[in-house]
Amino acid sequence: MSENRENWSARSGFILAAIGSAVGLGNIWRFPYVAYENGGGAFLIPYLLALLTAGLPLLFLDYATGHRSHGAPPKAYKQLMKPAEALGWWQVCVCLVIATYYAGVLTWALSFIYFSIGQTWGSNPEQFFFKTYLQTTDAANFEWKFVGGLFYPLVFIWAVVMLILYGGVKKGVELANKVCMPLLVILFTILVIQAVRLPGAAQGLNAFFPPNWGAMMDYRVWLAAYGHIFFSLSVGFGIMVTYASYLKPKTNLTGAGLIVGLANSSFELLAGIGVFSALGFMAHSAGADVKDVVSGGIGLAFIAFPKIISSLGSAGSIFGILFFGSLLFAGVTSMVSILEVPIAALQDKLKWGRKKAVTLVGGGIGIISIVMFSSVNAIKLVDIIDHFINNLGIVTGALVSIVMVSWFGRSLMREFRDHINAISTIQLGRTWEFTLTVVTPVVLLSTLVLALNALISKGYGDYSQSLQVFFGWGCIVFCALGALLMTKIKDR
Repeated sequence: MSENRENWSARSGFILAAIGSAVGLGNIWRFPYVAYENGGGAFLIPYLLALLTAGLPLLFLDYATGHRSHGAPPKAYKQLMKPAEALGWWQVCVCLVIATYYAGVLTWALSFIYFSIGQTWGSNPEQFFFKTYLQTTDAANFEWKFVGGLFYPLVFIWAVVMLILYGGVKKGVELANKVCMPLLVILFTILVIQAVRLPGAAQGLNAFFPPNWGAMMDYRVWLAAYGHIFFSLSVGFGIMVTYASYLKPKTNLTGAGLIVGLANSSFELLAGIGVFSALGFMAHSAGADVKDVVSGGIGLAFIAFPKIISSLGSAGSIFGILFFGSLLFAGVTSMVSILEVPIAALQDKLKWGRKKAVTLVGGGIGIISIVMFSSVNAIKLVDIIDHFINNLGIVTGALVSIVMVSWFGRSLMREFRDHINAISTIQLGRTWEFTLTVVTPVVLLSTLVLALNALISKGYGDYSQSLQVFFGWGCIVFCALGALLMTKIKDR
């Protein structure tokens, strides 16, 4: 290990940071909806199988790659195969793209903590969110119109995240997770307890848990399970490679991975209980079925939940602070992990100091993020960029990294297995190799082909072709060109 390279103070610091990265906005607003749409309680079967046969095996591979090389993705992959450095820079660019819009969503969560106090959204949360707060227009193309209510919170979010990153691995990333993760667990547990006590909560849980066994025959349900596991565990796009590179030489990698996987899945199940209890209350209050009020993503967080909060009277403010506070804390720890990838990569490549790397990476991406997401285009850009970078950027990086090792570097598989087994309590064998060689590549390739086919033939949503080309496909081109350019630069 390089003398100058930072490391975690203890394995517990790494585990907490890895959980902080895995537990993000998607756990709260994505998993409940995905599970509901794909068989309800029956979805837990493909979900758990996906965790065991793909999520954890890939997580162990990421850990081994980073721990063995003591470097971020570009350095780690270059040590395996020189041409593979480009793959590392592809993952770095993916993280840069995600960071731009992730900060925007955190800004909304921060603002809605304040809005919850007086329930500022009034009787029409949808109108308030899109028109009053975001000031979204119906224009088909990009508009350069500034929104002050987005600008100042966005600057604040970037300032907080950069302050954490300036602190380094121990005093910044690790400390932030030690503060934020317990707060997140406390806030969200209180939220869930309050939600299950609401009138109609049982109605919501009855919609969430009863299994639809017929859905198990639909291949799309299985692809959804595998896709969500990759998204949820933060595997395949450099975060866990980077975090593992800060570990001390003798660290129980498989034990740490199991703790992270279990913690992440437990939080998602808790989120499902809390969210659907609240939606059950909403349906009960409106005299409707749960299916009529359920929504995912942005709609759940910033439209459905404000409606629920407004229905709770004086207790609504506390409920809102708990929910949006949970979103904020979960998001901050995930955003820190996302930015740590390019910061560590540039430190490895150019031998920059920590402060210089944080200033140039965080400052540069922060300025772009503030310009793009403090405008009337914010919601459109979040939706478009997120769809393209998750379905194409992350999946491509994960697929190539697995194929590189399992198909074209068979000896590497044995070296990784031996490396993990030498320092870990839970031993890996042929099952681990089989899943990474067959199961995971097949699932990822299927997901990628379907996503590409849909985007090429139908596009995405009702957005204009120019917006999709520039901000959707443009992000993919940026990742490709960035990977090629950075590979050409000589190491210092």
